[in-house]
Amino acid sequence: MPRALSNDLRERVAQATAEGMTCRKAAALFKVSVASAVKWSQRRRDTGSAAAKPVGGVRRDALAEMGDWVLSRIAERPDITLHALIAELEARGTRVSYGAMWRFTKRHRLSFKKNAACQRAAEA
Repeated sequence: MPRALSNDLRERVAQATAEGMTCRKAAALFKVSVASAVKWSQRRRDTGSAAAKPVGGVRRDALAEMGDWVLSRIAERPDITLHALIAELEARGTRVSYGAMWRFTKRHRLSFKKNAACQRAAEA
């Protein structure tokens, strides 16, 4: 993902358009894309600043409410797969991604590596 351009450049482009220069001319003058010049001038007009919006943020925990249930389900059936857990959660009305489930198990130091329970299943 490309980095955001400097706020100084954004402000200069937005100021030029606010003073009457077209977005195309301002883009050519400051050597940026026309789309960027339009977005920056619109953002300055709407919010008073052409600064970039913050990137990233805090991820909400998709399993915050169902965490206890997931842990008890894994304790009941240690050989359950992440995909099976996701399917059971979806049947209960909670949609989570594979990545969210994986992060949850990692955060709780749960491992899904081969063990004696899995080896017995493979022999059958």
